[in-house]
Amino acid sequence: METSFMFTERFSEIMREWAEVFMRRSMGDIVQLSKQSGLSMSQLGALFRLHRSGFCGVSNIGDHLGVTHAAASQMVDRLVQQGLLERAEDLDDRRVKKITLSPKGRKLVEESIEARRRWVEQLTDKLTVEEQESISAALVTLTAAARSLENKEFLSEVA
Repeated sequence: METSFMFTERFSEIMREWAEVFMRRSMGDIVQLSKQSGLSMSQLGALFRLHRSGFCGVSNIGDHLGVTHAAASQMVDRLVQQGLLERAEDLDDRRVKKITLSPKGRKLVEESIEARRRWVEQLTDKLTVEEQESISAALVTLTAAARSLENKEFLSEVA
């Protein structure tokens, strides 16, 4: 009979294995996008950040990537020059510059997201309807648990 500890250990092993497969695929896609686009991982990180948030300032990009304001500013300048980002003054405070994706930048990010969506569809096609239902229920629970950890981590950083 399997003990609770043994089951927890097995579950953790399964989760690590899934995370490894998923991350290997995700990182492979990002590396391929980097090579195809000629953009660095940091530049891609900035584009994906802006895709999620809609807009932000240079300091937010720097904080997100863990780089100095000067480095973030230089990166933003290059991405603006390449036509991937747009910079505009904040209507409430002209000293603040709002950075957004340009249509070209949005297209690049959305093509990457579409590639991941196609991979997930291919993966889904490998599963029976019953397997899909079981995995769906488990992923809803897992996603909620992961989000609660994110919220706790965020709250501890703010405190």
